Amino acid sequence: MGRSQKLGKRDTHTHTHTRNRAKSIALSTDKLGLKAQSAMEYLMTYGWAILIIAIVLVALFSLNLFNPYTFAPKASADSCQIMRPNGPGSNIFVSEVGLCNNEIPQYVAKFNGVSSNIQISTSISANPPLTFTAWVYPKSGGVMGIVTYYTGIWCGGDAYGIGLQSYYLYAWPGCFAPPKSATTLTPNAWNFVAASIQGPNEETLYINNQKSTNTISVTYNSLTTFYLDIGLQRQTGAYFNGSISNVQIYNTSLSANEITALYNEGIGGAPVDIQNLVGWWPLNGNAKDYSGNNNNGVPTNVIYTSNWGNGYSTP
Repeated sequence: MGRSQKLGKRDTHTHTHTRNRAKSIALSTDKLGLKAQSAMEYLMTYGWAILIIAIVLVALFSLNLFNPYTFAPKASADSCQIMRPNGPGSNIFVSEVGLCNNEIPQYVAKFNGVSSNIQISTSISANPPLTFTAWVYPKSGGVMGIVTYYTGIWCGGDAYGIGLQSYYLYAWPGCFAPPKSATTLTPNAWNFVAASIQGPNEETLYINNQKSTNTISVTYNSLTTFYLDIGLQRQTGAYFNGSISNVQIYNTSLSANEITALYNEGIGGAPVDIQNLVGWWPLNGNAKDYSGNNNNGVPTNVIYTSNWGNGYSTP
């Protein structure tokens, strides 16, 4: 065989190998393309599913379904009634509906900041010493009444009570400059507030068990005829914007230890001084007074909502 024939065969073999290699590369490329296409189809198919699941989870989270208090045992409406003496000085205690065992409430009262309030026709003594306590969820920082008395007279109107102004807690003493807390409430969260009124020169304010350092001297008016409102400072039309729960009024000045005990009980806590309790409105689905004194309220444009646990944590 000549040299030219050998070279021809070698060239033919080389061309054949090159073609086979090209086919192999083309097949590999096709396979890679198919894999890439399959991967994209996989991502498109399951990506949408993952996105939908994420949207559903966000929606459920916004509905507060992942808050532990959503699943916690709740005191249903009309279930809280305290044991109290059966008459002055009696050692026999009675209850009507059932005991409130510090379970968190099923409902809280929601106020719209424009027209919502609970008016109470009552004979509660409105002169010091007094203590007001409540759990509040403020949604704005304006002037808002939490629980206040009103007589219809300028210097006697709202002579006693608590409210908010720019997230500060105020104790309203009629037409005089109200004492305010040294610290502010946390907006869009649940706060425990209290005012212990000893007399003209002694008012102690509390926010989440933090004692106010402010003091002020005021002259109090003696009230005889008045309205009691929850969610409104009637004198100025300052409606509460947000939610309120577990309002309590005592005709004594509670001590710092008693205020601490109330705070530690949490939003579903029962009163700490039964003998001096004159009104207790859990606002758990109604405006009834559960102190046994029948100071029931009449709600106007108040919504009782079960979706309230956001912003609340156990003290």
